[in-house]
Amino acid sequence: MIIGIVAVLLVVAAALGFILSGNDTPAGQPGTVVVSGPTAASAITEKITHNVVIEVENYGTINAVLYGEAAPITVENFVKLANEGFYDGLTFHRIISGFMIQGGDPKGNGTGGSSETIKGEFAQNGVSNPISHQRGVLSMARSSMPDSASSQFFIMHDAAPHLNGAYAAFGCVTEGIEVVDAICQNTPVTDGNGTVQKANQPIITSIRVTESAGE
Repeated sequence: MIIGIVAVLLVVAAALGFILSGNDTPAGQPGTVVVSGPTAASAITEKITHNVVIEVENYGTINAVLYGEAAPITVENFVKLANEGFYDGLTFHRIISGFMIQGGDPKGNGTGGSSETIKGEFAQNGVSNPISHQRGVLSMARSSMPDSASSQFFIMHDAAPHLNGAYAAFGCVTEGIEVVDAICQNTPVTDGNGTVQKANQPIITSIRVTESAGE
């Protein structure tokens, strides 16, 4: 009986923490899932507060916008880290084709982050967030603890409705989604959890953020 209870608890813990710790995610190997088409940016009506330029070595440029009114704490944290140069030289360490690419970890293995954690701005944590996890959406990775997000973020390769209300979405790619496609298709992973060996991790050259013209 005790063994059965422990097993159930382990399964629940894995399901809660899958983005950051890497459990309970769709299997993915490079080239197995082909996704194309525009991002969800044109369908998102939230106010744009910032513009983002993400440079990825050997892949190109990803342009995105941030929604600072929909997720103010998350956007403020991301902008602060970007302006400090925190992300420069870090990598995308976890890549699941047809799902997402995850980066922003100084350890490069999914266990690291910045010196501060922030409140999770999503419905399961008592915070309204209207942004759904569609293709191109930026969202924050976290552990099983709702207020554990710090620096790790992910970009949706394709829609994942099961993440809605459980993770803090805060932006969306407007140009350069083909860079995400290329990363998913060309980066070798070691398992179905999207683990990428250090030597193969795409490098984030820089992330630069500016306020939008509407600010």
